Amino acid sequence: MRSRYSAFALDDADYLRTTWHPRTRPATLDLDPDVRWTGLDLLATTGGSPLETEGTVEFRAHYVVAGRSGAQYERSRFAREHGRWLYVDGVSLP
Repeated sequence: MRSRYSAFALDDADYLRTTWHPRTRPATLDLDPDVRWTGLDLLATTGGSPLETEGTVEFRAHYVVAGRSGAQYERSRFAREHGRWLYVDGVSLP
């Protein structure tokens, strides 16, 4: 999760696509260069132990765009394949 947040902050769409599960990965990914990511709060996790193949991360990612602060609050699902955690999908939370 932290590495994917960093990729958003660094505008690294290639890394985001590489760490996205193949069954849900978009064909292309265009990031908004006007969004400046300013912080990440990891709020909760489930699963993800060395013996598990699925897990979730609940987080709040803070950003600034056009001088206005905002946050993306989400619960993301991950799956481990070949020893790597891949982003499957996420649900925005209120």
